[in-house]
Amino acid sequence: MYITGTHAIEEALENAPKGSVLFVVQNAKNSEDLIRKAKSTPGIIVKKVMREALDEMSTDHRGAVLSVVSSSFGARQNKNVSLREFLESIKDDDEGVYTVLLLDGITDPHNLGAILRSADQFETSIVVLPPSRTASVNETVMRISSGAASYVKVAEGENINTAIALLKKHGFWVYAADIEGESLNTVRFEKRTAIVMGREGEGLHKLVKENSDFIVTIPTNGHIDSLNVSVATGIMLYSAKVQRGGR
Repeated sequence: MYITGTHAIEEALENAPKGSVLFVVQNAKNSEDLIRKAKSTPGIIVKKVMREALDEMSTDHRGAVLSVVSSSFGARQNKNVSLREFLESIKDDDEGVYTVLLLDGITDPHNLGAILRSADQFETSIVVLPPSRTASVNETVMRISSGAASYVKVAEGENINTAIALLKKHGFWVYAADIEGESLNTVRFEKRTAIVMGREGEGLHKLVKENSDFIVTIPTNGHIDSLNVSVATGIMLYSAKVQRGGR
């Protein structure tokens, strides 16, 4: 696995397994901090190479690439768990505040990276991704999230409608974002909240919308009729956190 982007590499070095290699362009002054951090991390190898070598690893390396040797690194970094395991860790009488984010087919890795960054900032409990027609957590997502993807629990391969049914059994209320719905300004988020965001340009699948408890719209006054999904997700997560606090 290759990781690019200064912030993403810095975060990845915190948990990178021994034998991982930091490749940097020879005589690149902007990589000095990364090199120092890598050399202070046990088991990390630093290699200075020609730019052409990095070009073969990534088209957008910006002078540094971290090559992670362990195939299990991605799972540890992204804290992958199943939704069922997460829900079983919450006791029935737990009065804590929980936010689950379900992504109904986000295919652009740049959007997913930005969403995971917001999920980290606004203390989202877990992010749920469907089994197909979705972006996965890769080097682009890690870079766009500025390393935040390392700290977010991700449940991949979960059917969204099955996940909604499971969440409801565990006391969660499901809020789906759609242009036709109740204004976000009047919505009351419960302690156990699940937020569903739809596909870029297409929105939510019909059955997902039908299975949700509330349909919520973000009031806007601009000249176009919708927000980018990553921006809309940030607004929804922020609103839920401010209203209830969260973790």
